[in-house]
Amino acid sequence: MRPCVELEGVNFRYGDVRVLEDVNLTIAPGDFLGLIGPNGSGKTTLLRIVLGLLAPTSGSVRLFGKPPATFREWGRIGYVPQRTTMDPALPVTVTEVVGTGLGASLGWFRPLSGAGRARVREVLAQVSMDRYATTRVGALSIGQQQRVLIARALVSEPELLVLDEPTGGIDPDAQQSLYALLRHLNRERGVTLVLVSHDIAVVAKEVTKLACLNRRLVFHGRPADFLSDAALTALYGPSVRLVHHEH
Repeated sequence: MRPCVELEGVNFRYGDVRVLEDVNLTIAPGDFLGLIGPNGSGKTTLLRIVLGLLAPTSGSVRLFGKPPATFREWGRIGYVPQRTTMDPALPVTVTEVVGTGLGASLGWFRPLSGAGRARVREVLAQVSMDRYATTRVGALSIGQQQRVLIARALVSEPELLVLDEPTGGIDPDAQQSLYALLRHLNRERGVTLVLVSHDIAVVAKEVTKLACLNRRLVFHGRPADFLSDAALTALYGPSVRLVHHEH
């Protein structure tokens, strides 16, 4: 099958500052890829290039075999950005927020059709948020809001779902619930996942492949092959060591 994402020799600069250097990365259908790296390593820039929001300084990018400039099937890609807590006074319901994810396919500023409403109900059930369909999104907990944003990304039935730090600001129980949802989407529904996180240990436990970025791609492979002092030194420097504990 054709890869979901292919990066070949990707470089990116902000002026004279080198952000990415010679990145080669392939994301295959069915992958659950964790993307990790220190602050300033280029993770967010790489995501923006994958999503067609930035063009690389040099190198090539292909989404499902096509360059982002000519790619038109954006419904095949879902994106959950880094987020902040929503305003409690925000006067929109969960259904309305999730329904905006259908704008690209149904047309912006158009009311949801019967099929659209049915799809929103279906995806809210997938993320266990269907009973909150008419609730104002600002009244939800942070973990619940994150599930609503994932539902919004899923409503167009994407083949590739990209999540940028989705566990930020949510408690450990909500994190476990979120990872269980991601495992279900990947293993039972065949959604290809790209998860950006700072939590090395948790991500390495959950994902099937790990990509470690520090301007260059310093590792790409099985998580078990990364968790060594030598690999961590290449990513974070010589002062970092792996400490094993019962969790």
